[in-house]
Amino acid sequence: MEKGPHLTNKHYTILFIIGIILLAFNLRPAITSVGPIIGIIREELSISNWSAGFLTSLPLIAFAFMSPIAPRIANRTTNEKALLYGLITLLIGIWIRSTASITLLFVGTILIGVGIAIINVILPSLIKSNFPEKIGLMTGVYTTSMSIFAALASGFSVPLTTTAGLEWQWSLASWSLLVIIGIVVWLIAMNKAPLKEDKELYEPSTVQLLRSPVAWQVTLFMGLQSFLFYVTISWLAEILIYNDFSGSVAGWYVAYMQFISLPATFFTPVIAGKLKNQQPVVAVFGMSGIIGYSMLYFEPGMIGTTIAITLIGMMLGASISLALALLGLRTTNARQAAELSGMAQSFGYLLASIGPIVIGLIFDIANHWQPSIMTILIVTLIMTVFGLGASRNKKVL
Repeated sequence: MEKGPHLTNKHYTILFIIGIILLAFNLRPAITSVGPIIGIIREELSISNWSAGFLTSLPLIAFAFMSPIAPRIANRTTNEKALLYGLITLLIGIWIRSTASITLLFVGTILIGVGIAIINVILPSLIKSNFPEKIGLMTGVYTTSMSIFAALASGFSVPLTTTAGLEWQWSLASWSLLVIIGIVVWLIAMNKAPLKEDKELYEPSTVQLLRSPVAWQVTLFMGLQSFLFYVTISWLAEILIYNDFSGSVAGWYVAYMQFISLPATFFTPVIAGKLKNQQPVVAVFGMSGIIGYSMLYFEPGMIGTTIAITLIGMMLGASISLALALLGLRTTNARQAAELSGMAQSFGYLLASIGPIVIGLIFDIANHWQPSIMTILIVTLIMTVFGLGASRNKKVL
């Protein structure tokens, strides 16, 4: 692709940040739009809770297998082109998934996971390379942007499907418009990018990382917080419906949980970037999650449910943004950040992928949600322990 007229560094930086924000906008809607209408999809296609859980786990399985490959794609091309490929794959996946065919539903979901995985892995490295002194701030910007549209997708999923009469296929397909906007803006950003003299390599050093205790702590923290996020996104609406909330209210509770998480999502990496040791931050949001899930266990009324979901949202927002910030804070350069990002998101999302399946299976066996919530609570405790280890002032290598 030939470069257009170059912008000044200031103008390109602004355009670059806008591009990052649009990339972040597309990281979750294709996934979070499924949870609130999973019951509708399950009934129309006559699939079990286990199969429905598998559907929500497929993107995470794709994350796990694609994450080690993503740095190599960036190494063979550029970070910018790799991100474009991720967006295009995501768009194709959304279109394929939006059919009445069970087979294409699963195939499209896998492609969605592949596209998002590429963007997931490359963005932390891109930020480490382009904003080495502002890792916390930029991580806060893109994780907050990601969370905003994750929440919007959850909130609008049921109204688009039922009130607007789009049916679930067109409701899910509607989010492809956001991807198209992202592709257009990113193409412009690539075309206006200043030419670089050197190209940094991002080949993973797998053996070295596998021997690093800090790398494993970051990886398990990433995986367990992802486990909690995707389990909650997938099943919270169903839990609330079981507790006598309407489907629409349950969907908006899922959206509320994500909106209320935004301050924690933004400020946690900003605060973390100013601290050498982030353990106090982990202790605070870990306790928030433990209290929130404990309250949900006892099937509280509307006030109790609102408090519980507020606490859970704060924990989920803080944990995801800190996990992504640690990819830069625990490394010394962009190459190491890419290496750690590939490892953490590969092993981490493989761990997370079992979450919706296991929780759905536990419900199928027990026929009520308390055993599933207790499992989630135990995972929250374990996540906090690994978070405390990952947040110490130590580098991976």
